[in-house]
Amino acid sequence: MAGEQGKRVLVCEMDDKGSLAAYLGCPPLKFEPTEVSPNVSAMAMNTEDSLREYIRLFLRLPIIGSLTPLARIFDFVANAAPAVKEILAIGKLCYEVREQNYDMVIVDSEASGHFVAQVSAPDALATLVRIGIIADQTKWMSNLLHDPQVSTVLAVVTPEEMPVAETIELRQRLAKATPIDFGGVLMNRMPQAAVDETALAAARQDASLARTVQAGDWLVAQRSEAQLQVQRLAEAFELGNVETIAEAPADVALPQHITDHLVGELHRLSSSDA
Repeated sequence: MAGEQGKRVLVCEMDDKGSLAAYLGCPPLKFEPTEVSPNVSAMAMNTEDSLREYIRLFLRLPIIGSLTPLARIFDFVANAAPAVKEILAIGKLCYEVREQNYDMVIVDSEASGHFVAQVSAPDALATLVRIGIIADQTKWMSNLLHDPQVSTVLAVVTPEEMPVAETIELRQRLAKATPIDFGGVLMNRMPQAAVDETALAAARQDASLARTVQAGDWLVAQRSEAQLQVQRLAEAFELGNVETIAEAPADVALPQHITDHLVGELHRLSSSDA
């Protein structure tokens, strides 16, 4: 949507599992952004390549040949000191925002536990290093991440007990770790209300339709359980009643008020000076 509006967009997959490339229908992604559609580029995070770029941009040291010896030293330091690997990953994305290379940076993050460590890495490192180049760089990263007009978190969750519990915990852990804005939740794979209750009741009167009735009961139960999980999430976040909209088929547009809301959020996030 942002690309169609003329916005320059970068999409980054943090765990490099290849799911983003598969979704986009493109070859495996690399650290160097690749244009996958008009105005939209995609990349996969790689901490060694990020280290190489950091050395070139900030330390202004020439890099000749392999980084292997330096990477071994880096791995030793990273395992001894918290937040070092995370700062390279999140720092790369913050740099793209600060330099205004893109109007919008969308991050397909890792699992919720590692994600908290990544977005709170500048704050964690700032408590250890208070002066010098590292302290200066963690400060501007924190400023970008803490600004709700620049950065926000959207949790994507399926309407099931364990993912909902993890999402509630994610918000609590984020609030303790960093003041980054928690923008909301996207409920994915919400079962559609595909069963006509009246028709199902009528089918119960016909013994030959026993299997059909059984399948219908399962679909109703699945939808009911999903709605309970949505409401559980809403109550935990004090949202009250939540409107749920089943995923539309490819040839059916989203309801206009949802489209207007998404477009408004795109404008809000991409119109900031930062």
